[in-house]
Amino acid sequence: MWSVPIHATAIIGEMIYSSILKRKLYTIGDTATNVYAALFNFGLDLLMKGISFGIMLYFYYYRVLDLEFTLWYWIGVFILQDFAYYVQHYVDHKSRFFWAVHVTHHNSEYFNISTGFRASVFQPLYRYLFFCPLAFLGFHPLHVMAAYAILQIYGTLVHTESIKKMGFLEWILVTPSHHRVHHASNGKYLDKNMGMFLIIWDRIFGTFQKEEDNYEPIQYGLTSKLKDKGPVNVVFHEWKAIWNDVKTPNLNWRQRLKYVFYPPGWSHDGSRKTSKQIQQEIKEKAV
Repeated sequence: MWSVPIHATAIIGEMIYSSILKRKLYTIGDTATNVYAALFNFGLDLLMKGISFGIMLYFYYYRVLDLEFTLWYWIGVFILQDFAYYVQHYVDHKSRFFWAVHVTHHNSEYFNISTGFRASVFQPLYRYLFFCPLAFLGFHPLHVMAAYAILQIYGTLVHTESIKKMGFLEWILVTPSHHRVHHASNGKYLDKNMGMFLIIWDRIFGTFQKEEDNYEPIQYGLTSKLKDKGPVNVVFHEWKAIWNDVKTPNLNWRQRLKYVFYPPGWSHDGSRKTSKQIQQEIKEKAV
């Protein structure tokens, strides 16, 4: 909560800026949904703090290294925390089970700093599991959690259309331009730029995509627009969709499990497409 003044100042500033330019970057309904999701997430996060810290502390007890709190230690905890987030975020996009949690952050058709508050409500139930390897390696759980909280401030602020390109920093950091791509529903941009602070992970692991000036305008939100934007549906709609798919008649148990854990868009009859299949078709058409 200590970061609220920073974010509130940035949001108010962007609202004023967009109003001066007569750009409709904010709506009351969408912003209210963002705040609602943030409060829901914050409440669950508070409840999970003790459990997550306890489990991480268990891993730290059996740590493989006894690290001194030097400058290199702190650099290491921030870099590895950022990598752990990249892995978690990748899983959130590549497994439908986790996508059902994360989709709330993506189902807004607006992109502004308050979108950064549109939290994946149930993520506190499992997020810490991706951070446990850092504790096992020898980084204290408090330092790991602090690094995440600090990096998240930056991760929230890159949700903006008000900043275009950032020169040479585009090669190193996750910039607003990179994150606009991440939130786009355009086929070429799907499941790209998973990092929160450093873009190097995306460049290394092949999930990087720059924002292209000559490509079609960015469309935010989901590939299938959300019709019911009520407070319950914005959180649970993908779970409903999974349940409906699992209930499909004449499926074997493997197909039912694939509807839960395979990438979003997978279907037993090929009636839908994953982001990988969509992008492969785009490449083939471009040849």
